[in-house]
Amino acid sequence: MSTPNPSAPRPAQILVVDDEPDLRTLYELTLLREGYRVEAAGSVAEASQHLDAGRFDAVITDMRLPDGLGMQILQRIQQDQRGERCVVMTAYGSAENAVEALKAGAFDYLTKPVDLKQFRAVVASAVQATAQLAGARAVRPADERAEDGARIASAVGSGGVAALDRLVGDSEPMRLVKARIAKVARGMAPVLVRGESGTGKELVARAVHACSQRSDGPFVAVNCGAIPENLLEAEFFGARKGSYTGSSQDRDGYFQAARGGTLFLDEIGDLPLAMQSKLLRAIQERSVRPIGSTQEDAVDVRIVSATHKDLQAEVQASRFRQDLFYRLNVIEIAVPALRERRGDLPALCKALLARIAHDAGMPVPTLSAEVLQRLSEHPLHGNVRELENLLHRAVALSDGDMLHLDFVGNSALPAEAPLSEPAPPAQVAAAPAATSHSRAGPEVPNDLQGYLDQQEREILILALQETGFNRTAAAARLGLSLRQIRYRIARLGIATPNGDGADE
Repeated sequence: MSTPNPSAPRPAQILVVDDEPDLRTLYELTLLREGYRVEAAGSVAEASQHLDAGRFDAVITDMRLPDGLGMQILQRIQQDQRGERCVVMTAYGSAENAVEALKAGAFDYLTKPVDLKQFRAVVASAVQATAQLAGARAVRPADERAEDGARIASAVGSGGVAALDRLVGDSEPMRLVKARIAKVARGMAPVLVRGESGTGKELVARAVHACSQRSDGPFVAVNCGAIPENLLEAEFFGARKGSYTGSSQDRDGYFQAARGGTLFLDEIGDLPLAMQSKLLRAIQERSVRPIGSTQEDAVDVRIVSATHKDLQAEVQASRFRQDLFYRLNVIEIAVPALRERRGDLPALCKALLARIAHDAGMPVPTLSAEVLQRLSEHPLHGNVRELENLLHRAVALSDGDMLHLDFVGNSALPAEAPLSEPAPPAQVAAAPAATSHSRAGPEVPNDLQGYLDQQEREILILALQETGFNRTAAAARLGLSLRQIRYRIARLGIATPNGDGADE
């Protein structure tokens, strides 16, 4: 039997509330073996007596009790601001109860019959989160009117502060986003990050992870729209050796890779309906079955998802499951568009230029008032991603340390390169070769392939910028497939700020 660390001031104290004596005893023995001190109650009234008598590091309560609901215990802890992390146990299939508890402030939930390995992991996380909160309170300034930044810093630790600092901006919308991240990071409730393409949703998800007690665990990011449909199940849940052609060894999926950490599901709205039902079950049951396996693997992950779509509209259009939407949208973080926080533009430009210059091994260019004014007047429909692209181009075209903005990609193509239908073959054959130089139009280039590549490059950049660097939308506008536009972007060396893996 394991014992508490003798160097610790005291073992963590747990209150277990369940009206079934056998289960209550099982939970007590499990926790005692982990070195905790345990008190037990069989009703809401008994639990209230224990709470009146002292404080605990975590409270584990069944949802249905003889004289009430576990929600009453949770509500008391929240209203009295006691600080205990509360874990709620719900019956199998009672997903709505779990979601209700998480929205009310529960740290996490467990589904009965409870898997003891998962039970121990959740309790350990709850105890750790309570300890972190106590430490934050100990170092909090005595003046309760201290600035928001100081309070957030004391609550999330140095790693969380660094992650929040990467969300550049001190405007009111960004301060609200940072404060919400620091608050929601404390629990295990699923988070849905909503915002337009290019606003920095993945940075928000990484900040939620860095500010949580799971910050030492892995952060696994998945672009749901970039995985071929026939590979989704293997990528998410893993596969056993020989389960399909070419499967020469066991492989873990994203859920297994994110154990003990955070699984970030980017562009969750692009997930096919068939996969949505499998994802829902994995989230509810906290277990996945690899392809070719008869056993399920318990997985301990926190789900953070993101989308630029209106998921409620997707639900109404029957393209997204309503039950999965409610499961993912327990807590929502709305990331403001750049046009809603233009006051952050100087700080954003400064941070982006510093990063661009560092990557290029060059001094940081000077951001003049004129350049900043021109940027502030630009629509920036692609948000921070488009701003970064504009600055990349400005740095490439700069003279010395002065930036030169180039909005050519956002305007029509030069007059000397008209887009017109080719002449019919008969007309071309009838035109005398001697008069070809006298016709109006572009001169014959010395390097035809280079000339054509340049025209194609400008058209692609124009389409990408007008769609906020959404390659899927740009491809549709040009009559190309996603694979074709990716090939052309790579062949022509077009730098896109979203990288190879983000087709939003």
